[in-house]
Amino acid sequence: MGNSADFLNKHGKIRNSIYEEKLKTLQIELVKLQEWVKAEGKKVVVIFEGRDAAGKGGVIKRITERLNPRVVRVVALGVPTEKEKTQWYFQRYVPHLPAAGEMVLFDRSWYNRAGVERVMGFCTDDEYWDFLRACPNFEKMLIRAGITIIKYWFSVSEEEQEKRFQSRLADPTKRWKLSPMDVKSRGLWVEYSKAKDDMFSYTDTKLCPWYVVNADDKKRARLNTIHHLLRLIPYEDLTPKPMDLPPRKKEKGYVRPPMQEQTFVPDIFETGE
Repeated sequence: MGNSADFLNKHGKIRNSIYEEKLKTLQIELVKLQEWVKAEGKKVVVIFEGRDAAGKGGVIKRITERLNPRVVRVVALGVPTEKEKTQWYFQRYVPHLPAAGEMVLFDRSWYNRAGVERVMGFCTDDEYWDFLRACPNFEKMLIRAGITIIKYWFSVSEEEQEKRFQSRLADPTKRWKLSPMDVKSRGLWVEYSKAKDDMFSYTDTKLCPWYVVNADDKKRARLNTIHHLLRLIPYEDLTPKPMDLPPRKKEKGYVRPPMQEQTFVPDIFETGE
């Protein structure tokens, strides 16, 4: 993708028409990847981590919007229950791992312990350091079990994050995205930076590396991430071939009940009421 005048608008952003064209092409390839994962019985985990408002959700949405949720599913766990807090840390994530023929996208993952839990004091120092030591071995165990793990870290500047926070406040349809935890994190930029650097030093391994996404430009980040994901998995085109639909069978002797006996949703936008 070049930086030609035809590719970018006057603000240096990718043109909408180009973005939609490239996204459609990539989503067709994602369908091929989906069918290959299903047919070959592959098990794929993709982890999306990063600062608040870094654009993880937007990328996940563009990946999944054309795919079969029975094959490609999203896992976004909430706050652990009191019971889960007493379990082995990785235990609550294990049930969500893929079976054969599945691809799971983790919208945040077990790396919560190295990020928000560390910075906000939701875990002890012993729990934190135990996680950093155990995590590479946990991921190695999953890989040996035939699971492909791909990890993305979405990097956003402090200025861009603040811009997105303000945008969420101004838009009633996005305000739910801004939680009290997000607001508190605004004053902990350095602490989150240190936590990320420490996490990388332990878990950015040759066997299971982190891939950093420059996420200040949302649309470029989406295209770059999907393109990169497709390059990492050597899939084949196994999409179903077009099929011929037989003529509809005409039923004889069946009389349907009167339409007026059914309760319809009011056609408000047609009548203009």
